[in-house]
Order: sequence, then structure tokens, then C-alpha cells
Amino acid sequence: MVKLVEKAKILRSKNAGPFEITLDVLFDDKSVYEEVKNSGIISKETIAEIYNLPIKDIHHLVYFDQALGIKITIARKISSGSPGDRDVYGAQQHAPLMNLEL
Repeated sequence: MVKLVEKAKILRSKNAGPFEITLDVLFDDKSVYEEVKNSGIISKETIAEIYNLPIKDIHHLVYFDQALGIKITIARKISSGSPGDRDVYGAQQHAPLMNLEL
């Protein structure tokens, strides 16, 4: 199986305020983007599973055809900057997506 990290041009994460994280998956090839989009692999259920979150904590999952990208917004388990937060900027939260098998 091929992993998402092998198909995507950019995988990144960042804060979307203190209580949410946005995950971006961007492609540089329309056919690859369409293949991933049409596979149904990236879904709220899949994201909930790999991030160990209830589905209600997957706030948005949007495919942007014009940008060949996917934007996913999830609830943070711990708000940014709170005691126990290990990633204040949310910049390391895309790692579980890297190994997602397509």
C-alpha cells in the first residue's frame, strides 16, 4: 500500500485558535488529488480513528478542488498553551496522517 506522505506534496498542521487544529493535505497533481478524494479513505471516521477522537470532534473536512487540497479541522484535546500542551502552535499534529494507507 502507498502512504499519504508519498502522494501529498504538503502535509501540515497549525492552530485554528486555541481550541482547534487545522490539518492541510495539498497535492501538486490533479489526478493524484482526484484519486485520493474519490477513494473515500480520508473521511471523518478515518480521522477520528487515527487521532483517537470522537467523530463530533472532527469539526470540518473539506475538499478544495481549486487548490487540490483537503482541510480538516479537529478539536484540540488540550487548549493551546495549557499545562500539558506539548505543541503550542499545533505544528506537529499532522504526523498521524503521514502513515495513512491509501
